[in-house]
Amino acid sequence: MKNIFTNKILISALSFSLFLAAGCQKEMDELKPAEFPKNPEVFIDDFSSGLNYAAFGNSDVMAFQVDNKETYSGTKSMRFEVPDYGSPAGAYAGGAFFTSVGRNLKGYTALTFWIKASQAANIDVLGFGNYLGDNMYEVSVSGVAVNTNWKKVVIPIPDPSKLSAERGMFFYSEGPENGKGYTFWIDEVKFENLGTVTFQSASILNGETRNIVSFVGLNQTIDGLKATFSLPNGIIQDVNLTPHYFTFSSTSQTVATVNNVGKVSTVGAGAAQIKATLGGKNALGALSINSLGVFSPAPTPTVNPSKVISLFSDAYTNVPVDYYNGYWAPYQTTGSADFVVNNDHVLNYTNFNFVGMQTSAPTVDAKSMSHLHMDIYIPGTLQAGAKFNIQILDFGANGTYGGGDDVMHETSVSAPTLKGQEWVRLDLPFSSMTNLTTRSHIGQIIFIGTNISNFYADNIYFYNDGSIIPAVPESAAPAPSHSAASVFSIFSDAYNNLTGTDFNPYWGQNTVVSQIPISGNNTLKYANLNYQGTQLGANIDVSTYAYLHIDYYSANSSLLKIFMISPGPVEVAYSLPVPTGIGTNTNGWKSIDIPLSSFAPVNLGSIFQFKIEGNGDIYFDNIYFRK
Repeated sequence: MKNIFTNKILISALSFSLFLAAGCQKEMDELKPAEFPKNPEVFIDDFSSGLNYAAFGNSDVMAFQVDNKETYSGTKSMRFEVPDYGSPAGAYAGGAFFTSVGRNLKGYTALTFWIKASQAANIDVLGFGNYLGDNMYEVSVSGVAVNTNWKKVVIPIPDPSKLSAERGMFFYSEGPENGKGYTFWIDEVKFENLGTVTFQSASILNGETRNIVSFVGLNQTIDGLKATFSLPNGIIQDVNLTPHYFTFSSTSQTVATVNNVGKVSTVGAGAAQIKATLGGKNALGALSINSLGVFSPAPTPTVNPSKVISLFSDAYTNVPVDYYNGYWAPYQTTGSADFVVNNDHVLNYTNFNFVGMQTSAPTVDAKSMSHLHMDIYIPGTLQAGAKFNIQILDFGANGTYGGGDDVMHETSVSAPTLKGQEWVRLDLPFSSMTNLTTRSHIGQIIFIGTNISNFYADNIYFYNDGSIIPAVPESAAPAPSHSAASVFSIFSDAYNNLTGTDFNPYWGQNTVVSQIPISGNNTLKYANLNYQGTQLGANIDVSTYAYLHIDYYSANSSLLKIFMISPGPVEVAYSLPVPTGIGTNTNGWKSIDIPLSSFAPVNLGSIFQFKIEGNGDIYFDNIYFRK
């Protein structure tokens, strides 16, 4: 069925008339509104009295015309020109015929009309009850087969007692057939009382009994509504209808309630079943609810949003996701019954064997992330041998699934990590996924279950625990907080520095030294480090100071040492932990205070050089002695 929405709003006022008998004074409480007209005709050689027409949004507004050449009976018919695919006039043909004042159709059992087409086709939707308003009693049939011969169509009224003031007389929606437009005609449109239209059955939830686990505050809507009738020609006809035709009920109002349009609200713990009737007759299908009471949400994530790429979480802004359940036929059985409790969105996978979510437009660049996180909840007791596998698929450099360079890693989780009836936090480190080296084009995450029939999922995101940092700092080193009176500074924008220091004396090193601004802060950069010297402007006495403070940053170093040197020369190394992101909250910068006693037996009363040994690219800032 095409998307149907209105391009016109009509407001009508129901007109009531008062009847006064001649020569008789009526009391006000005896006055009654006039009955709505019982006119059953919609189009018999022309519009019936008070009938209006409006095209649906995005449809060809000129698709409907009155035709005086092709008719089933009489002199005129309704002609509908379906546009070609891509037509600038509109994507499809569709519209509604409605009245300003409602009509009383309680005495009729069906809408009938005759139809033919310029070719064989299947018309998407034909029906009544649409008047560009709330359309409470809309009824339709789908895929109506037509050809070049006139045929009669009968659309049963599910419960005529509901139509005491109906304004929607007829509506249609049809798109191109195999990309091509065509023409169809409809004639003799009217409501009839056909005694040979026989009710067969009604159903909700497609006639199935659906079993769900629920929680207080969880709402569901009954769908899959249908009614079936036997027509005069012996055809069994299914009709689509709105929930207003049904009467819904709950077997336990303390567990679940249901309103007149089939919205179910879980209000307490226990079991309840939602059923329905149509015209006093039981409908097939039911919603069986097992409420576990108050919902326990997944733990609220605490990772800084700047360190997260989120796929599904209310705590973060999610990146574009193609789908959370691709339903990969024919082997997948997993369905989705996602829910929202207290504004918390939760993925709910039912009849689980495997299921995949896809992020292909664009793929996810997670090379700066260290982990995949997700919270899962398995309702009920964990079965013996239960296993939950997670596959992460990188589409490779071409960013395309199946392009020949896809790489996948699979992680398996079982008891005791896996538990039933409680949220389980899974943090999967990329460091253990040796084949996912780049992670620049992650396109799918696939879940595979063994002895797990149902699970909930929340807070699915990639994050960086600090162990993965950008090659270049994204922010300046932390601002020093020590008072200038307690500091002897070598290199820092925060203090007055020792003058005459040479940060790049040539000692035969391969290191490339530069000073660059990062967020406006002057920073030393040692690229391609092997070793590097610093020649102080004078021999300095730091014997009254306690620490050497350094802020440093490296994404790729695996070895880093600093030497303090006094005449002799006497030099002692101190190893700095690298890379620098682990355990920091400073965007990759590592701040360290080295006790000067660590450099013994260097003469603290006469320091004249520093030396750095190691590898990789290193950034330094705030090099100073402090008391």
